[in-house]
Amino acid sequence: MRTDSSPGTLPAREHLPAGNAGTPVLDVVIPVYNEEKDLQPCVLRLHDHLTRTFPYAFRITIADNASTDSTPLVAARLAAEVPEVAGFRLEQKGRGRALRTVWSASDAPILAYMDVDLSTDLNALLPLVAPLISGHSDLAIGSRLARTSRVVRGPKREFISRAYNMILRGSLQARFSDAQCGFKAIRRDVAQVLLPLVEDTGWFFDTEMLVLAERAGLRIHEVPVDWVDDPDSTVHIVKTATDDLKGVWRIGKALAGGSLPLDRLTRPFGDDPRDRDIQDVPKGLARQLVGFCVVGGLSTLFYLVLYSVFRQFSGSQVANALALLVSAIANTAANRRLTFGVRGRGCAVRHQAQGLVVFGIGLALTSGSLAALNAATGDPAHSTELAVLIAANLAATVLRFLLFRAWVFPDRRESGGESTVVATHHPSSPTYSTTAPYAPLPQRPVPYQQPYQTTQVRAGEAADGSWRDATMRLQPVRPHDTDPGDPR
Repeated sequence: MRTDSSPGTLPAREHLPAGNAGTPVLDVVIPVYNEEKDLQPCVLRLHDHLTRTFPYAFRITIADNASTDSTPLVAARLAAEVPEVAGFRLEQKGRGRALRTVWSASDAPILAYMDVDLSTDLNALLPLVAPLISGHSDLAIGSRLARTSRVVRGPKREFISRAYNMILRGSLQARFSDAQCGFKAIRRDVAQVLLPLVEDTGWFFDTEMLVLAERAGLRIHEVPVDWVDDPDSTVHIVKTATDDLKGVWRIGKALAGGSLPLDRLTRPFGDDPRDRDIQDVPKGLARQLVGFCVVGGLSTLFYLVLYSVFRQFSGSQVANALALLVSAIANTAANRRLTFGVRGRGCAVRHQAQGLVVFGIGLALTSGSLAALNAATGDPAHSTELAVLIAANLAATVLRFLLFRAWVFPDRRESGGESTVVATHHPSSPTYSTTAPYAPLPQRPVPYQQPYQTTQVRAGEAADGSWRDATMRLQPVRPHDTDPGDPR
């Protein structure tokens, strides 16, 4: 997985300013490969729709990734004839590579993409980007699997799509409904930090981006779409499915190992109600209690099994000590990861050492209970020993939680230290300046005067260092009803 550096904490979501300037608000990328027949009607139809319905300046960028037919010539002609159209040429294939390259080079605050076949009804485009413009959400996706979506496609593709999303929910705990719909948008300030962490350059790019964003606590807005499948699609289903499953395994392994620095994506919500100071309500206590109880219950069962096994060839004190030692190590590791959300290997040894101190306290309680039982009855029954140990472990569990929360895994943000917890809120995090370096952004119908030219770049040269840390404000967009030019 990528571990290269990326900028720090994201600025709080704010509206983008509306005004008069040359920078487009929206950059819609159309990744293409050998689409000489469909490219021109697609671009012209999209351009006509945006001209009539979108209230801000826009750009349409054709991302040609290594086409071998006349697609580059068609893209160049469109860029020369239509002011709001630009072209980008890459010498390597890969939809993810094309999107990362163009999005990284774009100066528009809202970045989107859609497939060249325009399977999605264009009336969903404004609802897709409006939550990003307003500052409500970080990413937005079209969903063909929402209850109110209207989809026309064959049973084979329907089954594959639903099965794939079930796999994501079961293996990566994904909560978004449709990972592969070719209709998505992202804020540029989020893309600046998120894209360097996305490794895939093909069709799994979408899924990886969404999983990382969701795990980092970013807000993903879903829009039900009307979708008519393209029967002439050139996507190789078997190869794509195989690559996607490999990507799921890679991401799952990276998330389990804590190798992804998702804490870089933590966003300081200035108006988040969870940031408010409420007396006598420790932050995160309820969630930690639930996690600790689940881990504690499983650890107790694990401990009792180990004790019963060790008791077959040793005395009660030795069996108790060995079972408690093994279960304590497992308990500390599980609580570190699941209850207190600590990722990575940093401080893992120190946490285990502190956990062993807590183990010593628990050992003293349980051993003392066994000693008292043996002194009272002489030769107690095995069931009596287990009952006494359960009671002693319950008392030790309460003390263990308090020590874990206050000493082993304290919330270092409260004392000004750096936290290793992923996707937690940082009310005290430094926010970015609210003075936007962007000029005010134009409303329609002000024409866009300076489209960028068709450019040839090599993959990997997208990030040009032109990112600007900015907090952007927008006025509410003006809603429009329907697109009368859309035949669907």
